[in-house]
Amino acid sequence: NSTLSKSNYPSSGHHSLCSTRPLAQSARKREAKDLLHIQGWIQRVDEIVQRGKNAYLADILLQEAGDSLMMKLGEAANRLSRAGVLAPEGIDWALAVANRNFIIHQYDAINRAITWQTLSVDLPEWRDSLLQLFADADSELTDEADEADEADETLRPKDM
Repeated sequence: NSTLSKSNYPSSGHHSLCSTRPLAQSARKREAKDLLHIQGWIQRVDEIVQRGKNAYLADILLQEAGDSLMMKLGEAANRLSRAGVLAPEGIDWALAVANRNFIIHQYDAINRAITWQTLSVDLPEWRDSLLQLFADADSELTDEADEADEADETLRPKDM
C-alpha cells in the first residue's frame, strides 16, 4: 500500500532505451510503445490532479480512473522490467507492479489518501524522471517511421 517513490532505493542512473541485454528492433519498438503509453497515462493523471484533492475524494469516477491508470502503469512497468529496461533515478518498476497488484487484489482496502499521494506527487516525479526515456522512445518510433517512408519512396515509380 506504499507510494511509487523510490527515494530510499539506490539507482543505476541509467537513462536509455538500452536494456541489460541486446534487443531486437521489434523488442525496442514494443518497449518504446510501452513508454509512450506511460507518458500518455501520466498526462491523464495530471488531468485528475488538476481537479484537486477534494474533487478526487468526492468523485468515485475520478478514483476509479486513477486506479485504472495506476494499474496500467504497473503492467507497463512489469513489461519494461521483464524486457530489461533499466529504471531511471527515482523509479522502481517493482514498486509500480506491487501497487498494481495491491489495487487489483486488495481493492476493498484502498486508502484514498495514499492513492492521491501517488497520483499527485509520485507520478509527476515519474514524468520528470522518464523524460529522457520518453524522448528516446519517441525517437525510436519516429526513426522507424522515417525508414518505412524511405523504403516506400524506393518502391514508387520514378515518374510520379
